Amino acid sequence: MADKEQFTGFSTETLSFFRKLKRNNTKDWFDRHREEYDRFVLEPAKVFVVAMGEKFHAESVKVRAEPKLNRSIFRIYRDTRFSPDKTPYKTHLALYFWEGMLPRMESPGFYVHVEPSKLLLGAGIYMFSPKQMTRYRKAVVDPEWGQDLADIMTKISRRKDFKSGEKHYKRIPSGFDPDHPNAELLLYNGIHVWEETTIPEEFYLVKFVDYCWKKFKPFLPLHEWLFALSSGKI
Repeated sequence: MADKEQFTGFSTETLSFFRKLKRNNTKDWFDRHREEYDRFVLEPAKVFVVAMGEKFHAESVKVRAEPKLNRSIFRIYRDTRFSPDKTPYKTHLALYFWEGMLPRMESPGFYVHVEPSKLLLGAGIYMFSPKQMTRYRKAVVDPEWGQDLADIMTKISRRKDFKSGEKHYKRIPSGFDPDHPNAELLLYNGIHVWEETTIPEEFYLVKFVDYCWKKFKPFLPLHEWLFALSSGKI
């Protein structure tokens, strides 16, 4: 079982599989190479999820790390219903470690994205639910919670290696003061930040768990703020 194996790193075959899939993104090709996907992508991803979850818990971050498809491991199948791009498969590995009892994508968490050309490690909530949006806007203008978020985002913005999601709205929502010090934060419909790099050598080693934790650690204040929001403490 994957949860009893020791994570020793991903392999060069992991990235090789995605390079080949990008050139041959068809159901016929994938079906003929399904064993490669299972062996070099899915199985090591399951072991990594368990190891990463243990690391989070050892650091007192109570995320959910579930080594299953549609849980911590995103499915490889693309949703093509509303996309002009009808290629059926994602050409990257995506993993998520989330905290709380809300649905996975409504919960704050930590994201791992791997493709041959890059590694992306991020944190946050990609898009607020309507209920979260209402609470978020109230929190942004709250003297205490709003200042805490402003301070967190200011520190993140000072790091040239960090990126954050773009503003979604063009205007300050009705009922809020456009001159409020935190008015710019009202233009977001989700808060997420990340760091993007080339694939590090640690990717192929047991040290990849510690590497990811080190990259996630600066995002902890934002994660904790969003957890307070999503759990109703704000």
